[in-house]
Parts: sequence; structure tokens; C-alpha cells
Amino acid sequence: MLEIENLTVSIEGNVLLEDINLHIAMGETHMLFGENGSGKTSLLMAIMGIGKYKVESGRIIYKGEDITRMPAYERARKGIGIMFQRPPTIRGLKVEQILEIIEHNGEDPEKLAAELNFTDFLDRDLNLGFSGGEIKRAEILQLLAQDPDLVLLDEPESGVDLVNINVIGNAIRKLLQKDKHRKREKSGLIITHSGFILDYVEADRGCVLANKTIWCAGNPHELIEGIREHGYHECLTCERAQEFQEHPDDP
Repeated sequence: MLEIENLTVSIEGNVLLEDINLHIAMGETHMLFGENGSGKTSLLMAIMGIGKYKVESGRIIYKGEDITRMPAYERARKGIGIMFQRPPTIRGLKVEQILEIIEHNGEDPEKLAAELNFTDFLDRDLNLGFSGGEIKRAEILQLLAQDPDLVLLDEPESGVDLVNINVIGNAIRKLLQKDKHRKREKSGLIITHSGFILDYVEADRGCVLANKTIWCAGNPHELIEGIREHGYHECLTCERAQEFQEHPDDP
């Protein structure tokens, strides 16, 4: 589904990511851990082709096609969708209107909104006056309408209360076809700082972003337990990280 090869990314001359290698197979979900400011969001923006994020070297390959220089709207049309951590407020654009613009799978917007308890927001301007949980639900609702094959989620649990995280978690499971045990065709890359989303969405693999690169990878539950107990600074010195740096392609 996604292959990132030796990717280096900068913004306004400052290198944010260096020599990133990441492979996500069809049907797999990966969790991306890292401290605030480590470059997690920058990686998602680079994959989506958004903003001033400049690829200095390396390649982004989606379904076998090199999309490194492709504009963001073309990546969206090809089946890549993103949930922003801090999406913009758009005055004059109703939630229902944006759903009609991006709708891909033929589902009724009102039916999708009902699944997220969001029907009352359809005639409101996008994100205007929304709470943190309401913004997250609006983002997930747009992804459900788009029905992308590769789902990029930037801290879906951040700023969300227990009621909303349960609704959002169930919606993410639907997006990633977690109700299917075979022939999953949707893949995901989920940024998480706390790891709480793992209580709702099972992941196949976890990786830690540190020092501008993928520092180590492994079982996501084991990784987050170690981070919670010892902090991210331990990731820079642990044996697993050293082994991963020497053999990054090993399972």
C-alpha cells in the first residue's frame, strides 16, 4: 500500500525528517509514536503532499506508483485520506456541502452523520464553534464519505472525552475494516502521543520517530508500555533501537 524510501523532508530550509523508511502492506495498520515536535505530523503532511513540506530526497510510493511530486488533490483522488490534528475553520461551507463534494462510496451523508451522532451539525459551517471532540467527529465523517484506501490519522484521541473517543474509535475501526478478519483492503498510519487509541483500534506494528527518523519498530503494545514506563529518552539507548538501526528491514 505505502512504501517510503530514504525520505528527507524540509520546510523553509530546515530539515524535519531524515532518511525515513516505512512500509505498510495492504490491510495493515501502523502506529507512529513520538514526542511532541518529533516530526510525526510533518511525515503525514509529506505523504499527503500538503503545504510547504519539501521532499529533498527519497520517494513516496503508493500502490506501486511514485507520488513524491504529485499534488495533494491527486493523492486524495487516488485514495489517500487524512485527519488533521488542527483542521481549519471554513466559514460559508456547510458540513453537508463538504460531504457532498468528497462523497465517494455512495452512502447517504445523513446516515453517516447519524453513526457519529452528528446530524445536528450538517447545516453548520465547517468547524465553526466546534469543540475538540466535535472537530474530530467532523474529520472522521469526511473520511467515511471519502472512503480512502490509505487512512492517515493525526492524534485522533487528542482533546477528546471518553464518550467521543468511543464513537471515534468505532468509526476508525469501520474505516480500516477491523470488523473483517480476511481480505482487508484498507491500510492506516495513526499518529499517537499517548497510545490511548490502541484501546479501540488494533495495530499490526508500531514505530518510534526520534532524531528525525524512524528509530525503532515492533509490537505497538510493547513499545507504548516501554514509553509509558521509561519515557521517550530511553528509546534512544535501548538495545531494540540499536538492532533496528542496524537491520531496519527485519520483522
